[in-house]
Amino acid sequence: MSSEVDAGQERLTVAVLAGGRSSEHDVSLSSGDAVRAGLLAAGHDVIWVEIGRDGAWRSEGERLSVTPAAGLLGADVAFPVLHGPFGEDGTVQGLLETLEVPFVGAGVAASAVCLDKVLFKQLMSANGIPQVDHLGVLEDRWSRAREEVLGEVAALGLPVFVKPAHQGSSVGIVKVTSGDQLADALDGAFSHDRLAIVEATAGGIEVECSVLGCLRSEREEGAGEAFASQPGQIVLAGDWYDFEAKYSPGGMDLRVPAPISTGAVERVRELALEAFVLSGCEGLARVDFFADGERVLVNELNTMPGFTPTSVYAKLIEASGIGYTDLVDRLCRLALERRAAQRAFLY
Repeated sequence: MSSEVDAGQERLTVAVLAGGRSSEHDVSLSSGDAVRAGLLAAGHDVIWVEIGRDGAWRSEGERLSVTPAAGLLGADVAFPVLHGPFGEDGTVQGLLETLEVPFVGAGVAASAVCLDKVLFKQLMSANGIPQVDHLGVLEDRWSRAREEVLGEVAALGLPVFVKPAHQGSSVGIVKVTSGDQLADALDGAFSHDRLAIVEATAGGIEVECSVLGCLRSEREEGAGEAFASQPGQIVLAGDWYDFEAKYSPGGMDLRVPAPISTGAVERVRELALEAFVLSGCEGLARVDFFADGERVLVNELNTMPGFTPTSVYAKLIEASGIGYTDLVDRLCRLALERRAAQRAFLY
């Protein structure tokens, strides 16, 4: 894949959306700052749009008011660097569609499916994708049938991980090592979400793989819809990959290439592309796995992973030959190509 921005390409005005209502607000601001710097380095103009914890959109300190079909501040394309609910779940993507603004990343349906950990796993299961054993639990059922739920969870063995189904960055996740901790862990998950997921412990090592869409010119030359990076291993300083491990200095390290067999590498890349296509993703995604010998299990897919130059997604793409500046430029070009293709259809 080409790693150079064509100096003759059109200079774009890009609206970078960051912040948001979710608990990942500050993470999103860090990602957005990095994207802004990368776009400026690529020669583009940037409009900063910050979404407050109250949900209000502001640019240059002024609260925004938007009108359907009227665009967004004259931007050619929007880059929604938003993580978690109210940003990575299809809500903002739907608004941008209504405004008729091309935008980076997955569309409405794929964003909604992939942020819902239970729905994503159901989709993967329906297509034969190997996964970690798991159980989805609705809060209403938990309140009515606690003992029945606890019995089903017990079949997964211990330890298990209890998670809110619609959160990212390990928000609200608890590792349960004894049965008497499980009820409190589920109650805690339901403080974040009406749907929780309980996942069995998987053997092996944690491996992540970045997926990046291919430009039309590359597809015309024989490339596929997307490219999967070399996998990297998540090496933890602590016991498991919690919020602190992800965002505290020294909490984790990324080993590229991952120390797995050639066969396992190819299986990771194959499954990453399958998950990307099956879920309807576009532009980018990071797919997380457990690899144990030749056995590879899909864990989850992130449609807008952490996006600083030192984040796992960007580091894996860089290891595959595409630098950060070229990456953010390419994603904007992909968004514009998608909009052009959409406008060719009859509605």
